[in-house]
Amino acid sequence: MGTLTSCSFSAVNFRFHSSSIFRERVGVRVFESRKLKRNLCFVWSRIVSKEVSREKFFKIRCFGGGNDNHESTITTASPPEEKAVKEKSTGNDLPPSVSSRPPNIAPLGSVYSDFQIDSFKLMELLGPEKVDPTDVKLIKDKLFGYSTFWVTKEEPFGDLGEGILFLGNLRGKREDVFTKLHTRLAEIMGDKYNLFMVEEPNSEAPDPRGGPRVSFGLLRKEVSEPGPTTLWQYVIALLLFLLTIGSSVELGIASQINRLSPEIVKYFTDPNAVEPPDMELLYPFVESALPLAYGVLGVLIFHEVGHFLAAFPKKVKLSIPFFIPNITLGSFGAITQFKSILPDRSTKVDISLAGPFAGSALSFSMFAVGLLLSSNPDATGDFVQVPSMLFQGSLLLGLISRATLGYAAIHAATVSIHPLVIAGWCGLTTTAFNMLPVGCLDGGRAVQGAFGKGALVGFGLTTYTLLGLGVIGGPLSLPWGLYVLICQRTPEKPCLNDVTDVGTWRKTAVTVAIFLVVLMLLPVWDELAEELGIGLVSTF
Repeated sequence: MGTLTSCSFSAVNFRFHSSSIFRERVGVRVFESRKLKRNLCFVWSRIVSKEVSREKFFKIRCFGGGNDNHESTITTASPPEEKAVKEKSTGNDLPPSVSSRPPNIAPLGSVYSDFQIDSFKLMELLGPEKVDPTDVKLIKDKLFGYSTFWVTKEEPFGDLGEGILFLGNLRGKREDVFTKLHTRLAEIMGDKYNLFMVEEPNSEAPDPRGGPRVSFGLLRKEVSEPGPTTLWQYVIALLLFLLTIGSSVELGIASQINRLSPEIVKYFTDPNAVEPPDMELLYPFVESALPLAYGVLGVLIFHEVGHFLAAFPKKVKLSIPFFIPNITLGSFGAITQFKSILPDRSTKVDISLAGPFAGSALSFSMFAVGLLLSSNPDATGDFVQVPSMLFQGSLLLGLISRATLGYAAIHAATVSIHPLVIAGWCGLTTTAFNMLPVGCLDGGRAVQGAFGKGALVGFGLTTYTLLGLGVIGGPLSLPWGLYVLICQRTPEKPCLNDVTDVGTWRKTAVTVAIFLVVLMLLPVWDELAEELGIGLVSTF
């Protein structure tokens, strides 16, 4: 291990154009080694004034080695006029450029320990801005009280502890108290902070008035509210939408498998096929693939319009949708973020369910009309031939197809169906995947809003297990599970009022939707398919 042979120090000047973010105390530790030929400098800061301030100071430690470790600390400060330099040391007074002992140094482990400590200080400096302690005292004195909420304890609040959580005793109906506190906070602090009403963590007993005990969290508005959509996000969203159009057209081409050349069929059916076929071979089928592509894209657009229509009356802002292309279904749906804090859990449930309900309504309409056209023997226009085993991919849709088309039609090797059936099937399947109760999918948001974050954890673990075992989703379970883990695994952030119950009918709607999702994504195994007459399981 290397050692430092001598140390020398110099003052450091800092000039800060004050930002509310960097209100920390600035300190500098400088280690200059003649052997290592380099300095080690650790900085932390504090600027109290919002005006431009200038401070010149440093704090330096020099470690001695040998049997007894020695530490010399020199501190200089001159805000705003120059002050005398003070030196604190265990030895005799020396000039500030040298230590009080021969320049021996302890093992480097002590330096690394200091480096880790100062790294944490630097991370705290660069992290989200915390609540001002003076504001906390003002809020405690003027916001809370005997008639609303009596504060007994304070804890960190937020993902990185950047906020304050006030624990105590509620002195009235929680909704009325929250409304009163929310209005009073705006009068005291203006538009600086957001107040959250959340369930008290690790509460040992419910509230005597009924329901869970509540606490109030305080976060800076710029920390708690999502940022605006950037130009790069718009560019990425446009590129993803163009790719989704391409994957939807490719799905339309693949649906005409009985008319494609062997080279194209191999590309769509052989997992080992990497090289795409000659594009000139695909051009004749593009025009006939467009109706199916329009259907898939229409479902996606209806889904997103449902979200926006539900969010508009609540004054909730949504981001531009980021569509996820997929060859098998045309698309995996879209990622749409909340760009403002939700007022309550009922709003979260309503916006989360509006998109899937709109998309599934259009998808089921196309699916039903397509089945009716397919069951008409006189309508033999643009039908496509699909393997009958396709209907084993969904218990619910397979039973509906069996009831509409009849046993003989669906029990053959191939089934002649209208393209609307495929478009509706893909739309319903995509909607069902997005309604799975996990992460920040529509289903995860709905469950979190209806039953709480704790229930979402249980639903999420169950969903991941079923996807991993292939119980639901069939061959798409693994890619969908990976997509959720990478892009959508994080639960949604709490609402301003994250306690008030959403009511019975919303909970019932979410429960029924999750039940239908399971039936839609549950594949039909061969024995059951043979009994139900869904698909041709075996030939004799």
